[in-house]
Amino acid sequence: MADITDIRTRLQACGQEHLLGFWDELDQNGQETLLEQIDTINLEQLQQYIEKFVASEPVPVTPDDITPAVVLPRKPANDEQKDLYQRAIERGNELLAEGKVAACVVAGGQGTRLGFDGPKGSFQATPVAKKPLFQVFAEQIQAASLRAGKPIPWYIMTSRINDTQTKAFLRRNNYFGLDPKNVRCFRQGTMPAIGLDGKLLLAKKGTLAVSPDGHGGILPALRDSGSLDDMDQRGVTVISYFQVDNPMVKCIDPLFIGLHDLNQAEMSAKALAKRDPMEKLGNFCVVDGKTSVIEYSDMPEDLARSTNDQGFLKFSAGSIAIHILSRSFVQRLTEGQSCSLPFHRAEKAVRHIDASGTKITPSEPNAVKLEMFIFDAMPLADKTVILETRRSEEFSPIKNAEGLDSPITCLHHQVRRAANWLKAAGVELPLDAEGQTAAAIEISPLFADSAEELAKKIDPSLTITGGQQLYLGSRGQIGGAR
Repeated sequence: MADITDIRTRLQACGQEHLLGFWDELDQNGQETLLEQIDTINLEQLQQYIEKFVASEPVPVTPDDITPAVVLPRKPANDEQKDLYQRAIERGNELLAEGKVAACVVAGGQGTRLGFDGPKGSFQATPVAKKPLFQVFAEQIQAASLRAGKPIPWYIMTSRINDTQTKAFLRRNNYFGLDPKNVRCFRQGTMPAIGLDGKLLLAKKGTLAVSPDGHGGILPALRDSGSLDDMDQRGVTVISYFQVDNPMVKCIDPLFIGLHDLNQAEMSAKALAKRDPMEKLGNFCVVDGKTSVIEYSDMPEDLARSTNDQGFLKFSAGSIAIHILSRSFVQRLTEGQSCSLPFHRAEKAVRHIDASGTKITPSEPNAVKLEMFIFDAMPLADKTVILETRRSEEFSPIKNAEGLDSPITCLHHQVRRAANWLKAAGVELPLDAEGQTAAAIEISPLFADSAEELAKKIDPSLTITGGQQLYLGSRGQIGGAR
């Protein structure tokens, strides 16, 4: 148990002694828990964050030297690139066959914004079989593992809120066909919630109010959980990173992996052409010679809307949180007890208790949340690769209950992608009056996880009728069974 006298002295030195205001009301277990929670905080460093992010709100500074980042095209534009891409696919497949690739998903969120009670990864996200997000990713990983002849380990970053639920969900579903030994859950770190007056908040009389430390928190969490050591023992050198809310992501992409490796990159990313200048995607740029991402909220509007001589957006490449990271790079950034990524400020409404112990549920932001963003690691990498991908192939996140980036829009995009794959394979599709596919279609990754793979397996004479629900399962069965 941490020493109460030492803790009290440290709290008084930084004006946070109110955290012990209910000390005498706690039982021994409650006192020990509170002291341990406080003892894990670097109070001196936290005070610096309070002065920087709470006492005064940081103002984004637009760099003087900022140019658009170099982005490799989705399809090779010349013979030299064709050769590079072919070698990259071969190299990616070699790394997979050697067991050097791991999948890693950020899955600490709950489905609250979707009106769903549970980890977001357990949300049903597909149009016919109604598969949860975790199953979509597990089947992709299994399909890639079968092709490679080697298991691909899967690392899942959970949170304090959903760790137990996530593990139970995976167990109940037998890890969706993956070997449990190759699935590892680890918890995201947290940061104390800071009131707008600079005081740390209490969730209960013996518990600090905390918030997840952002998706960039995956780097120290990989270290602290022993997951980096586990990767090292398995021989993993390449980490394929993605986020849980995007069921259309290609979890394992040999081309992307190979381009990263052939270029000796430490961190790579996929990019989309932005729908409009103000789309809420980070902007890939080169700042002072380093590939970087400027968050959409920090990008000056005149710069975001600027165009080149051809009339196209200068900063058209948007970040979609799909990355390849070298394990050695993550180890370098997390050496010692710190992490090299900066914190960002966000104001949130945080439930807490006041000085009298009364529970407060604010309707307006009352606290500052500090979080790290994974894209801030890019300028720290010696070399980077950015590869363009198509929105219709790989990006349709489920973020909102309705409207843009909702379950409805994602289901539509999944059906459209499946229909495009079938059409490319020569299958005739029923259309409605607006020219849209008049059937619900879902293709299991265990049957085909790309248009090329589908073309090898599908019978072009397959008949699809209007209003049909078509599911192509692991053996190509048609029906609703998983």
